[in-house]
Amino acid sequence: MELQLDDSVLVKNYIQGDEKSLEILINRHNQRISSFIYSKVLNQSITEDIFQDTFIKVIRTLRKGSYSEEGKFLPWVLRIAHNLVIDHFRKNRRLPKFECNENFNIFSVIGDGKLNAEKQLIKDQIDFDIQLLIEQLPDDQKEVISMRMYKDMSFKEISENTGVSINTALGRMRYALINLRKLIETHNIVLTNY
Repeated sequence: MELQLDDSVLVKNYIQGDEKSLEILINRHNQRISSFIYSKVLNQSITEDIFQDTFIKVIRTLRKGSYSEEGKFLPWVLRIAHNLVIDHFRKNRRLPKFECNENFNIFSVIGDGKLNAEKQLIKDQIDFDIQLLIEQLPDDQKEVISMRMYKDMSFKEISENTGVSINTALGRMRYALINLRKLIETHNIVLTNY
């Protein structure tokens, strides 16, 4: 009976020049990765293209010696596939730019509950992008926006928790949204709420 090698051993063997190891890894995870991509794009030929692009990226990363997530090969490959799916939607203009204007409401972007797979994927990416932007805000604004958006606290509760007046909490929220809008424009972040 042939001993089944761990992904991490196969990755190491491939990096050291054993091409067969990569073939084993691809065959081992082919179904899981293809299903993941297909569940997002719902098209077989696009799935095959993205699958190939994923492994081209995997091979380049391994050859450059940039891979460092030993023992977590599949999640790493799925992250690469996920990013390529996002790129696919962006290239095909299925992610329109969110117009930042005075009526900009970050909650309408985040709050849509009934989403299909494609929209859920896009929503996850938006949530991730927004989280990164929130991290760049001053601490007092970050605190208020996190309490409001992620803990669903009222301004009265925020005021009690932070020891400031309701007006100060509202002001911080207003500045946080203004700053987020500027960050979104500066970084050219793509947001959509449909």
